[in-house]
Amino acid sequence: MSDNHQDKQSAPDSDAKLLAKIAAQSHKAQQFGDHNAYIYLANNEAIAQAKALVGKDPTKSPLYGMTLAIKDNIEVAGMTHSVGHKSLEHYIPASDSDVVAQLKKAGAIINGKTNMHELALGITSNNGAFGSVRNAHNPSCFAGGSSGGTATAIALGLADAGIGTDTGGSTRIPAALNGIVGFRPTTGRYSTRGISLLSQTRDTAGPMAADVETVALLDSVMAQESTVKVNQYPLHKLKLGMPKAYFFDNISPEITDRLEKVISTLQAAGVQWVDVDLSDIAQLSHQSSFTIVLYEARQQLENLLKRAAPQLSFEQFVSQTSSPDVKALLTMLLEEPITEDAYHKAINTLRPKLQKAYKDCFESHQVDALIFPATPLPAQPILGSDETVYLNGQQVPTFSTFIQNTDPSSNAGIPSLVIPMGLNSGGLPIALQIDGPAGSDQQLLAIGASIENMLKTMA
Repeated sequence: MSDNHQDKQSAPDSDAKLLAKIAAQSHKAQQFGDHNAYIYLANNEAIAQAKALVGKDPTKSPLYGMTLAIKDNIEVAGMTHSVGHKSLEHYIPASDSDVVAQLKKAGAIINGKTNMHELALGITSNNGAFGSVRNAHNPSCFAGGSSGGTATAIALGLADAGIGTDTGGSTRIPAALNGIVGFRPTTGRYSTRGISLLSQTRDTAGPMAADVETVALLDSVMAQESTVKVNQYPLHKLKLGMPKAYFFDNISPEITDRLEKVISTLQAAGVQWVDVDLSDIAQLSHQSSFTIVLYEARQQLENLLKRAAPQLSFEQFVSQTSSPDVKALLTMLLEEPITEDAYHKAINTLRPKLQKAYKDCFESHQVDALIFPATPLPAQPILGSDETVYLNGQQVPTFSTFIQNTDPSSNAGIPSLVIPMGLNSGGLPIALQIDGPAGSDQQLLAIGASIENMLKTMA
């Protein structure tokens, strides 16, 4: 957590340190400019925000002086809002999104808008317009997406924390690949006003930070709840479900080996384990996931154009898309749109079945959360990985492989937390994921804090 919170030093000393930190982070961001973490580095704005805090009581602002990197599909007044698309780079909103307004009110400072997978339609953040976001641990590898710039900025120390968005894994995948914590709340926990959505059904903002405690603090502010220090969940009272079918299918051996050690350590600490069968959930998610997102994305993108680039038709917007994978997907939306019948079946029948399956799983097994690998692979090389990657000796699709374990809970709208669990033999981060029942956000964060604390004791 940032050392500015609840600072007991004298105000002048605290203010001087805050300005020095902003200057240092800005200088570091310029040094790591080739990582393409930021689309817009807001050094002058950050200094102005810091000066506005001068003289205020840090103890009355839960985020006092915390610098935040904000994904460039979340509106910040006076800063660019490109959504990763070149034709939108000159759109500057006049007002803050609700979540940014809440964060600023709590004392946070926005130090830039971060790069992302173009229009949030991908998981690598290989952006054809603003450059590929590079992984903080290996710049030849991708950062994950679509909130890749936010994750890289945090992991490199260019900001204290940040906010991404998540449709099917877009906060958690880059968090996992950069070795930080990423959280997707219960859908609807945070306001989405001022966020350029892909799906009104599935999208949410998501806090990202180096540790669970900071994520929990951001969550409390964004959810407009009382800001209290997250309490660790007693491990001897914790009951976790292990969904081996599907969620452990075709995973890199280094990731499963590390998770098995984590599980053994948790078991020794008194955690109870239950094998659960979620194979039906995978099928239900597959049947409804993209139908919902792609149907809703067309309307959401047209709404974005009306306010950000009204001179462009949707067809012109598609033609000006820079990333080949995104352009191909948008072209498909034009040529083969999702039918209303398919959408209504997905939204009214399949998704409710998915949500009920999760609810029944948690209730019938009486588990507090589910635990499994966050991604099947660590970050992969930027070059040659846009369409396929190699996993366990086979060539597999990049997109569907990396969202394998993040997409079902996204589709169901339940809270999900990714926590780093070390590095693989190549020095790349690997991570675990825990999912909880709908509405269990604070409990899930408490469980995550306990697991994170235990991980610090492991070799």
